[in-house]
Amino acid sequence: MAASVQQLIWILQLFFPPELAVQQALYVLTVLLSMYPLLRLHLNQLNEARRQTPLTAWMRSIHLLLKHAFHEEANNVEAWTTGINLAEEYSEYICRDLDKLYTLLGVSDDTKDPASFLFRPPRPILTTSRLDCKYCPPGDRNMVPSLRRRSKGKAQRVWLLTSTMQWVSADLLVGQCGTCKAEYYPDMITRKIPGHKRTQQLEFDAEYLRVSKQGVWVHRKIALSQENALNRFHSGWSNFADWVNDSTNDINVNFTHRQSQRLFMEHFSRRLLLAHKKSATFSCEAHATTQVLAAKVRDVIGKNGGIIAGAMVHGCMDCTHVKRYSEGDVDLGGVGVVGSEAGPIQAIDPTLIEEQPLPANLPQVLPRQQKPLPGEPVGYARLAVMDGKSLKHRKCSLDDCEGPLVNFKNGRFCQDHLHYRSICGIIPCGRPINSADAVTCDDPAHIAWHKQYEDRFHRLSFPGVQRVIRRQMAAGDAGSHQVRGPSLQVQLQALGDIPGEKVVHTFKAKSIYCLQTIQWACGVPIAWEKCYRSESTPQVLTFINNVWADYPESRPSFIVYDKACDLLRHIVTQDIADLWLTTSKFIVDAWHYIGHQATDVLCRTRCNPAPTDGSQPDLVLTEVDEHGNSHQTRAFNTETAEQLNSWLNGFESQLRQMTDVNFDFFIHVLMMLYGENLEKRVVSKSRQLTQLFWDEVNGIDGMDVDEAS
Repeated sequence: MAASVQQLIWILQLFFPPELAVQQALYVLTVLLSMYPLLRLHLNQLNEARRQTPLTAWMRSIHLLLKHAFHEEANNVEAWTTGINLAEEYSEYICRDLDKLYTLLGVSDDTKDPASFLFRPPRPILTTSRLDCKYCPPGDRNMVPSLRRRSKGKAQRVWLLTSTMQWVSADLLVGQCGTCKAEYYPDMITRKIPGHKRTQQLEFDAEYLRVSKQGVWVHRKIALSQENALNRFHSGWSNFADWVNDSTNDINVNFTHRQSQRLFMEHFSRRLLLAHKKSATFSCEAHATTQVLAAKVRDVIGKNGGIIAGAMVHGCMDCTHVKRYSEGDVDLGGVGVVGSEAGPIQAIDPTLIEEQPLPANLPQVLPRQQKPLPGEPVGYARLAVMDGKSLKHRKCSLDDCEGPLVNFKNGRFCQDHLHYRSICGIIPCGRPINSADAVTCDDPAHIAWHKQYEDRFHRLSFPGVQRVIRRQMAAGDAGSHQVRGPSLQVQLQALGDIPGEKVVHTFKAKSIYCLQTIQWACGVPIAWEKCYRSESTPQVLTFINNVWADYPESRPSFIVYDKACDLLRHIVTQDIADLWLTTSKFIVDAWHYIGHQATDVLCRTRCNPAPTDGSQPDLVLTEVDEHGNSHQTRAFNTETAEQLNSWLNGFESQLRQMTDVNFDFFIHVLMMLYGENLEKRVVSKSRQLTQLFWDEVNGIDGMDVDEAS
């Protein structure tokens, strides 16, 4: 039989000292209940052994645990009001009559869960953490209007997924300002602005997040678990929902895929807005759907691309070096040098081959920067790496259109081109479709070609296409160092005089071309952008112009790109006064440089990732190994883009199925997480830029530090 209130008072008076704080007494009582299995083991050992000493190891463990409970620092309370620690004395006193104490509490061998015998957890109450209205100015007595309980009904019963992965019933109480009628929920504030619809602002320190309008809430720690699952295991929100259901195994409530997606959007909306410093000004329509919330956040932090928060102020020893200088000029005409880590340096004899000369408006002699005088600022060099990654989402089936699909499940057109559904899918036929469910006109040739197209492609899957591409690349690269891109060969019958692969049609939604990314040499992402039709040099130039438009002082000293020579030639041809020609140098990364033509003088002399002629002292270091031998090595890692692409490969199948809004939102999240992981690595390996680095950059040597300070 359970103990009554009067019995509990007697227990506290008999077994607990009056000097013990009440919080600590209740904690010790809870610890006692949890240790009942140890007492059973102690008594069982006493009954089994004839000469067993009364103080078994089980009892010694109980005494030690009880002693710690009397003075548990983690509870953050003063255990003894007198300041005298009596834990040793009273733990020994309780242990002498421990069996009688359990009897008074009503705990016996029939009690299945002694730890929950005395205390039942209360039903959680979900309400706002605010006390006063956020928007109303002070009124009478200079007081801000306090929050009232919303008058609509009583407390609402909701389901809550707790931090311990358990579904419990909870009570939701909404606050309301009596003056402006703003409503305060645990995770947001809604209010009516005159002349506008009711809007909401997010609570960025919310402990609970609503994931369903039907009254389902989730503790914020579950969102952190979802973030870790995404970061470490590339888990999507569907897999995470299944894992939660397997872990809870509750037949009364189920965590759906939509609720998991909503949790993802709610959590990362707050993370992204805080990172981009947009939390104070962000708002959207009240009780917005998942898609509306994601679209609004995307529009604020970057649509179709964006700059990663904090990327422009990043600096570490792996991407930023003190600038180095050499004396004199270098004649880049005549015999050039081709060199990289992949092979020995070779001399090029211009009499034996036909070279592609430098553009006419580029000098043949590259002047070297003069080394500053002692005490003058030396400066620093930073390197960024750029590349395209084949991450795609679907778009309108018209080649020139970049609009998102109205129906991402099986649609083909954007909102502006929905009328093409009633026109034959063979372009430029233009005749109406044969029937409501058809995609071609009544021309037998068009019908037959579409049927053959369907027979060829309806069985294709994304993993299957990837497998075919990998096999083609392996076969193409066998015995050759030349890097070849993937090519899925498609063979279709001709349509009249038009070869099958040249037939233009709208039978299937198209996809964007690639994702363009740029990051520092340490790997920390800087920005990204979607290329809809091609990775052309004008588009790449526009990309880097947009990235550094508001950060001209943060332009890198070097930009590494697999087609850097083409990009440099385009810049020189279009505008010889372009600012990029004076602020940055364009370099081909070490891997792709192997496959570039040695006859291209521009690539060989201006884009070499590791020139040995001394023209780029910031790119080449001379190091001494443990045997005292000197050798040259690259100063920067030029393959960080490939490393980022490798990490993004794990999300490729998820991204292909997303809408344009979810795709943009997801990429923002991935770039933020990847950057945070690298920032943690920089700190853990002590690769931050120190004050000594900045002293050297500013030309302050060790003798002048005190004077400069």
